[in-house]
Amino acid sequence: MYSWGDDTSDWAKPDAYAYSPAAKKERAADAARADAHGPRTYGSRHAPNEQLATPRKRVTSHSKTPLIVAVDVTGSMQRWPAEIFDRLPLLYQTLSQYRDELEICFAAIGDARSDRWPLQVTHFARGFDLETQLAALYGEGGGGDIPEGYGLFAYWVNTYVQVPNAERPFLIVFGDAPMHLEVFEKEIEHVLGEGPAQSVDALAAWREVCRTWNAWFLRRPGGKRGDEIDQQWGKAIGAQQIVHMDDEQRAVDYAMGLIARSWGHFDDFKINMTARQDGIKVSELEQRVSALESAIEEAREPRALLCPHCNAPLPDSKSSRLTCSFCTTTIRVPLR
Repeated sequence: MYSWGDDTSDWAKPDAYAYSPAAKKERAADAARADAHGPRTYGSRHAPNEQLATPRKRVTSHSKTPLIVAVDVTGSMQRWPAEIFDRLPLLYQTLSQYRDELEICFAAIGDARSDRWPLQVTHFARGFDLETQLAALYGEGGGGDIPEGYGLFAYWVNTYVQVPNAERPFLIVFGDAPMHLEVFEKEIEHVLGEGPAQSVDALAAWREVCRTWNAWFLRRPGGKRGDEIDQQWGKAIGAQQIVHMDDEQRAVDYAMGLIARSWGHFDDFKINMTARQDGIKVSELEQRVSALESAIEEAREPRALLCPHCNAPLPDSKSSRLTCSFCTTTIRVPLR
């Protein structure tokens, strides 16, 4: 496991990289807390810490650089929370060098039509406090069918998350499945405690997410490019913001590479990765991220809200029900 602080002794090339000295005191404090806490563990629980992980809460970050990391925890995805937990100090300490106001919120996504805990979310946190937040999540490994509850998560982001000072923040989703196209009223009522509610168009909810968030879908290996999953996520967030990963063990590196490139720190990140990985892995990721250059640049700007059925622009209104002037479809989106 990666450790808090400046210690890189377990890296492949320990002397090849050093964290920025600007946050040395903060890293030392986190390392001291980690030592007092004891060995890092994950996966021993059989349920989430529902007090910390409940989605029935408002989540706010006043940082200019909030980040949401969401992981599909159904079926074959069930070990991904553990992989991310393993790399948590690396994720935070690397990215916080580039933006020192970084705060992270984690989410575990399941399926409200089959799972006991279909959506788990944490508060935004910094440094070692992220350990407690992430440890509250539980990889249920459920999912009753192929589509999963990504739409319910999008609805939660739109209605329960506030980032008033954010400057085009990142939202990263790790997954491998399509989504239910409709979030049923009863799902919103049961999971989020709202009532009465109305059903929500999942694609429209994701389009609303993209007005504030720089959203990316990092797809684990499997399936074919351009298949149903790609087509649906393309309608939700844009085809250019779907990234096919060749190696799921490098999932966190893909996310960090995207963010580092957008923030103008990819050269430093490449040195960081070279100190941990072999040259082939570094080259593969560099090529993949470089190929996304135009998409990364375009994603810096807020996305207009488009009709999920015909891609026509929807009226810029504060109404929760918008009617497309081209295909006349009426869509419900959460109020901002």
